[in-house]
Amino acid sequence: MKKLCSTQLPVDVVFHPSWWNKHVGIVFDQDFFYDPRRRVSDEQLMEKTLHERFADCGLGLHHAEERPEIGAVHLAAGYLLSEMLGCEIEYGANTAPQVLCAHREELTIDEEAPFRSPAFKRLQRLIEELKAKYGYVTGDINWGGVLNLALDVKGESILMDMMLDPEATKAYFAQIGRVVERFFNYIRSETGTTSISVNRIARLLDEPLYLHSECSHTMISEFDYEDQLLPIDIAWSEKYQPYGIHYCGKDPHRHAEQFAKIKHLSFLDLGWGGDVAALRQMLPDTFFSLRLNPVEIGGYSSEELREIISTRVKASGDLYKTGICCVNMDDTITDERVKEIYRIAEELKTE
Repeated sequence: MKKLCSTQLPVDVVFHPSWWNKHVGIVFDQDFFYDPRRRVSDEQLMEKTLHERFADCGLGLHHAEERPEIGAVHLAAGYLLSEMLGCEIEYGANTAPQVLCAHREELTIDEEAPFRSPAFKRLQRLIEELKAKYGYVTGDINWGGVLNLALDVKGESILMDMMLDPEATKAYFAQIGRVVERFFNYIRSETGTTSISVNRIARLLDEPLYLHSECSHTMISEFDYEDQLLPIDIAWSEKYQPYGIHYCGKDPHRHAEQFAKIKHLSFLDLGWGGDVAALRQMLPDTFFSLRLNPVEIGGYSSEELREIISTRVKASGDLYKTGICCVNMDDTITDERVKEIYRIAEELKTE
């Protein structure tokens, strides 16, 4: 498998909207996501803030630029495809957009309807206005995942459907998959990337990454994943490379045998609590993004933090196949703790 990253042990962090709201005053209303002036000004403000606080960590490189970012590339926020599929969205001043389940009963969708929806038309207008002013657009939008979206649209009844009517559910997942595929191809055609908004480590890799979010797979069995959803991963990994899976749950190792059947799995974003050594045994060539726990990280001593990071990095092995990230750190995290993560990574490179 082709090497994905030419630098050792890349690190990136993402702050929760509460951090941005408290320290910078950014409000995450609908205009933050769709007003073209806010898109540019707020993203530049984010870059300036990162540069002022963490320039020594390599953050905020675009602080002097007005970049026409079509999506919130400094947040972990997956909502747009859910809205396109019929869910309502609630916006808050210091939270990411919240998806309200649509509770649809039918086990089928109109695959054209999402692209006729007001949500998609709003995105198209944003892109057109930004391109009219700047001549191009950049950034991308979190495209979620097939099971994630099915849960947003149908609720937990989709888990019963998987057991009671597996063939119809497979067809339903395939429909959602085609909508997702059309969406991320549209974004890629406009900006050249699809997944920085899923995990910002994607921006540090040598090639643009396709990163499929499987947050909800912690809710299903290994058999159900292999039978009903793994075929989508395998098909996409053949068509879209480098291909990756985002699994933020604490048990990604449970699906290690299935992940190993994805011949071109270039990247695995694995959640806190995941057995890194077990996954590495099954996936010797895959790049691992090791996620730290954003809730607990502020409470560790410096020695505990170093031990946690060091243990996971050593279990992964090759520093060219390993990265570190901490996503959704809230307004209680200190600047010093963020800098510690970067310092520890630099120390590990020299050991």
